[in-house]
Amino acid sequence: MSFFRSRRRAKLRAAPFPSVWRDIIHRNVPLFERLPPEDQTELLGHVQVFLAEKHFEGCGGQEITDEVRVTIAAQACVLLLHRDGDYYPRLTSILVYPATYVLSDESAVGGGLWEEVEDAVDGHTQQGLGAVVLTWDAVARGASDLRDGHNLVLHEFAHQLDFEDGSTDGAPWLDTRQQYRSWARVLSSEFDAFRAATDAGESTLLDAYGATNPVEFFAVATEFFFERAHEMRAKHPVLYEQLQQFYRQDPASFLPRPKRPQH
Repeated sequence: MSFFRSRRRAKLRAAPFPSVWRDIIHRNVPLFERLPPEDQTELLGHVQVFLAEKHFEGCGGQEITDEVRVTIAAQACVLLLHRDGDYYPRLTSILVYPATYVLSDESAVGGGLWEEVEDAVDGHTQQGLGAVVLTWDAVARGASDLRDGHNLVLHEFAHQLDFEDGSTDGAPWLDTRQQYRSWARVLSSEFDAFRAATDAGESTLLDAYGATNPVEFFAVATEFFFERAHEMRAKHPVLYEQLQQFYRQDPASFLPRPKRPQH
C-alpha cells in the first residue's frame, strides 16, 4: 500500500462519522449494537474508507441511497475488524438489484457442447469479476435477523476474502505456512463430515448449501460464525476456533445465547 493511500485512509477513519449514517446502522444492522464499543469505533472508521473507495450501482430499477450503501458497508466491514488486510482489494463495485435476479451462465454437457443455464439468485461474485452483486431485499432481511444464520453480505464478502490470494479454494490469505496447514486440516475434515451428513439426509447446523464445495462451505460457515456463534462453538468447536483465529473475533462473547425451547 502506498504511503499516500495509507495516509488518506487514516484521515477517513478519523473523520467524524455522519449522524445520519449512524442512525442507519443502528436501525438496520443489529449486529453493530452487540459489538464491543472499541469494535464499533473501528467499524465506523472502516465504513468511511469502504464508502469512499467502492462504487455502488443500482440495477433493475434499484435506487442507490445512503441507506443502501451504509447498510451494505457496515456488514461487509465486520469481516475486516482486527485484521491488517486491505479493503477487499480485488473489488471495485457493488451492484444492487431490488430483488431476486436471473444469472446466466454456461455449463458443459459433454462432447465439446455447452448449454446456457439460468438461475434465480440473490447474490453473486466470482474471481476476476471485480464486483459483488446483491439484492437489496435479501441484504435487509439478512441484516435484520441475527439468529437465522443467513446473511447475504457476510457470505459474498467472505468470497472476496477467499479471492485475495489469487485463487478460489475456500482458503483466504493467511500469514504463515503453519496457518495454511491448520486451515487445510480443519476445514477439509469439517467439510467432508458435513457433506457426508447432508448426503445422508441428516439434520445439520450449517445450511446445506455449504456442502456444494469448499468455497461455499467457507462462506456459509462465516455466516453462522457471526450469527449462530454459540451453536457453532458447541457443535463444531474446532471449526469455530479456526474462524476465530482468522477473523480475530469471538462472536460468542457478545452475541445473545439462543433461547431454550419451552417444554
